[in-house]
Amino acid sequence: MLQVKSRWLAYIAAVVMGAAALAVQAEGEMKPFILASTDSGNITDKIDVVKSALGGKGFEIVGEYSPYPTAHIIIVTNEALKKAAASHDRAGYVAAQRVTITKVGDQVQLAYTNPVYMGAAYRVKADLSGVADALEVALGAEKEYGPEEGLTAKELEKYHYTFGMEYFDEPNDLASYNSYKEAVAAVEKGLAARKGNTAKVYRIDIPGSKQTVFGVTMAAAGETGNKYMDETFIMTEIDFKPLRSTGHLPYEILVRGSEVEAMHARFRIAMNFPDLSMMGANSFMNIMPSPDAIRESLTRVAGGELEYDF
Repeated sequence: MLQVKSRWLAYIAAVVMGAAALAVQAEGEMKPFILASTDSGNITDKIDVVKSALGGKGFEIVGEYSPYPTAHIIIVTNEALKKAAASHDRAGYVAAQRVTITKVGDQVQLAYTNPVYMGAAYRVKADLSGVADALEVALGAEKEYGPEEGLTAKELEKYHYTFGMEYFDEPNDLASYNSYKEAVAAVEKGLAARKGNTAKVYRIDIPGSKQTVFGVTMAAAGETGNKYMDETFIMTEIDFKPLRSTGHLPYEILVRGSEVEAMHARFRIAMNFPDLSMMGANSFMNIMPSPDAIRESLTRVAGGELEYDF
């Protein structure tokens, strides 16, 4: 009897140890978005409450907009994010984190981008867990979501969707100028003129570096507008799961020194939707022209020379 009991104890111990090992492994995996809460009501009822909670935890609201009637996006930064953004000459993207309020049926989903995930994807070495903690305290944190399986920091650092697709360090080079000041002014001018059917959502200047990141909304206008650059069209195709990934928006333009760039859309979309299928309904195939259409719109904003692939 004692021998049988001993075997069961050993078995239970092995199961517990195995579960602990799996838990440790899971801790290393991350997903791009964090669900803060779900509730009833309307988007407009939540906006001021969310903004007040963010301000109370030291976040600076740098912009907000509604890309479509069922969503409102608030863009925030803080000192830790700006410091991380200055850590290398293309880290400016991490300065802006997106907080989203999305209406899905009778449900309002409050969510935000996972700063640790985004930092890893942008190859930022700074520890952004404190930013994640502050967002959790301000808004809540029920679970990470997005793809079915998460990615580790090591996987994100070298991430691309598949063979032939771009990495983070293969951006679209939009324009080049004689100075940082001239490059920033050119982007401001392009956005003010709504070049490429765009508009400015936010601007963050990164202290201690010659980097400025702009948030850009894109919408096809009129019969001549290209629907493949339209963010509403793109999100209708790819953001179809019950929990919405609204924080994919808006897109960015980064000025770094005298150069103007944007993440390649084939990287940026895949980074936030790594389990998006290649073909079929709600797939990359349905938005195949979008990366080139986005590049064209952002190049017009930057005042660069248009290039076409044939």
